Amino acid sequence: MQEQNGNHQTDYNLNREQKSPAGAALRKMFRFMKGEKRNLGIAFFVMMLNAGLTMLTPYLIGYIVDHFILKKQYGLLMQYSALLLGIYIVWAGTEYLQAKLMGGVGQRMLYTLRNEVFNKLQQLPVAFFNSNRSGDLISRINNDTDTVNQFFSQSLMRFMDSIFSMIGVAVFVLSIHWELGAASLIPAVFILLFALVVSPWVKKKNAISLKANGDLSANIQEGLHNFKTIIAFNRRDYFRARFSKANDINYKTSITAGIANNLFTPVFGFFSNLAQLIVLGFGIYLIIEGQFTLGLLISFMSYVQYFYRPLRELAALWASFQTALAAWDRISVILSRQSNLPVLSKTDTAMSTSGNVLTFQHVSFSYPDGKSVLHDINFNLQRGKTYALVGPTGGGKSTTAALIARLYDPTEGLVLLNGQDIRTYTPEERTREIGFILQEPFLFTGTLRENILYGNAELRQLNDEQLLQAISDTGLSDLLSRFDAGLSTQLVTTSDSVSLGQKQLIAFIRAVLRKPQIVVLDEATANIDTVTEKILEEILERLPATTTKIIIAHRLNTIENADEIFFVNAGEVIPAGTLEHAMDMLLQHKRAS
Repeated sequence: MQEQNGNHQTDYNLNREQKSPAGAALRKMFRFMKGEKRNLGIAFFVMMLNAGLTMLTPYLIGYIVDHFILKKQYGLLMQYSALLLGIYIVWAGTEYLQAKLMGGVGQRMLYTLRNEVFNKLQQLPVAFFNSNRSGDLISRINNDTDTVNQFFSQSLMRFMDSIFSMIGVAVFVLSIHWELGAASLIPAVFILLFALVVSPWVKKKNAISLKANGDLSANIQEGLHNFKTIIAFNRRDYFRARFSKANDINYKTSITAGIANNLFTPVFGFFSNLAQLIVLGFGIYLIIEGQFTLGLLISFMSYVQYFYRPLRELAALWASFQTALAAWDRISVILSRQSNLPVLSKTDTAMSTSGNVLTFQHVSFSYPDGKSVLHDINFNLQRGKTYALVGPTGGGKSTTAALIARLYDPTEGLVLLNGQDIRTYTPEERTREIGFILQEPFLFTGTLRENILYGNAELRQLNDEQLLQAISDTGLSDLLSRFDAGLSTQLVTTSDSVSLGQKQLIAFIRAVLRKPQIVVLDEATANIDTVTEKILEEILERLPATTTKIIIAHRLNTIENADEIFFVNAGEVIPAGTLEHAMDMLLQHKRAS
């Protein structure tokens, strides 16, 4: 029986990003502000009030010039000056309130967005992380989300405020004198055309710069993570060369992005100055013709400044918007990814597997890059038996183990667990049934207790005394005694305080405490001494009689007691019979190679 799955062939390469239209991107960004309607409503009202005050002051200044200064009515001048002072104070208050409201909205959005991106990463399979560097993912979670937040918390409200101010100014100048008003707004048309033409190029340059920044972060993370190896092989020069190359690319792309972002400012400034010259020249002509007053000309000059000053701000804000869109593209490409390991609905009846706990039926597997690893594999594993997988490096042993643990799905065929398609098990059910101990186990900074209970909901509620009893019942007390502070031992995984052997012991305790039906040991004893290895073997023997053990190891003493040995090589899994027969097959392979 063969079944084409193909799920694992999903393209997880984040460099192949799809670009979102600005409107669609903004709508998706606003999804993270669903709970902020009240604050956004207040901020919008304050912004309208601010814009109204901004529109009122130039007209008042022109009125004061025409009616009080030119006519020398200084008493009224002082009263209107006090009114202007009051308006400016209220305006300052609205500015502060806007900043406070949008700052809070932005921070809450950042919190929600980072949570969503991180939770999405938790749902994605191993294939995703094999296709993308962790440093770049960190940059997307930290830097790119912050770029989006900066736009919403600081730039968006200023952007909207500028738009409303400009609309208000346009209405005022056209109502005061439509010909002069229209003449003052002509340069704005050229600004709009320029922005529409140049914006896609600016966004593209920012996207390239953000990617280069992510690549630089990835290079730093990889170099520091493997710094011991770099020192051991005296290849600091290699690390420096890689960093220098990434830093050089980041520098050049940042310069280009900076030039693109700053291109709007001088262009907008030029057309702003041109508009003031138009108003000044046309306004003086109208005064000479007796169609205009000095106060109105002063008001008009102020209005033109109020119209084009926001435009100059919009130059920087528009660049910020393009940067935010580029950052959003990098974030949304993660949010759009779906796991290629879906959970299928369970069937009412299990397939007939003669009581085998695990069955491979015509299983083939290829990695997304097209490299074929396994070809039409068939075998059965019975409950309570110990199996060993041996073979040359690269033969497919770890891939077989990964399929057993469903880190990947086969390209073709079925993997059956207890007679059911393994894809019908939820992640919680599957990890409860299958314990996987890797050669390089994962730990996180925290206490020993937190690490051994990682993902174990059943034991997480126990107090220390109850947990110690559970550890004792499982025969793991000797391993726990190797840690001075017991369950309270602090583990700092970024330092040398925890050896690789100790990490392996913790991973072993963590897996055995789950009491799984199947225990997979992928070179799990490679980094521990023979005495500890003997203790681990004794603990394995004390597991329930129904527990099936699958061992991948190069040490012969680790597999000599296996009930059955499989030879894995060139995409085939062949029953090898005895240990001697397996050794003969290995020797034949070495001679042939």
